[in-house]
Amino acid sequence: MEPIDERLLGMLESFLFIAGDDGLSIGQLSILLELESEGTAIALEQLRVNYETRNDSGITLRLYGGSYRLVTKAEYADDILRMLENPSKNSITQASLEVLAIIAYKQPVTRVEIDDLRGVKSDGPIQTLIAKGFVMEKGRLESSGRPILYGTTDLFLDRFGLESIEMLPPLIEDDDEPFGDTDLFMTKFQEAFDLSDEGGNTD
Repeated sequence: MEPIDERLLGMLESFLFIAGDDGLSIGQLSILLELESEGTAIALEQLRVNYETRNDSGITLRLYGGSYRLVTKAEYADDILRMLENPSKNSITQASLEVLAIIAYKQPVTRVEIDDLRGVKSDGPIQTLIAKGFVMEKGRLESSGRPILYGTTDLFLDRFGLESIEMLPPLIEDDDEPFGDTDLFMTKFQEAFDLSDEGGNTD
């Protein structure tokens, strides 16, 4: 295989990273890279080979359901499981807290919907919440691209002292859209669960 232009591979990696769990099809990547499908397939294979031959990389490229995604390598499964089984209980950042609140009250909800409500990308906080065991995938939306739907877990209920999602406290009274005033919503969410002193402003 002839080497592919490094900038092209960098663009490809960037697009796949931003796409996150949703991944991108070869057709979508071809449009983004301005290449024919054959050229995109060659670039994808080169990127996969690069990952597989690097001992200092913990990720690789996989094709699932017609979409290419960046995923962790199988040899790190035990290490990742250890991390998931021992999540930190005392470090919910502001960004993660915002995403958790949206998921809790709007579930099942897609990443794009969360991004729209926050006005910023939410991939990092979502993965953090999954790692902590507070959020999990709840299927896929039956629409174009079949985006992943996210919802809260039993651990979330236990951590926040709830018997069920129906017991979530009303945060803004007499308002059918509790996300209209995001700052007020977040303040009330933190107060409801006594979280005002946890976390910072990063993922």
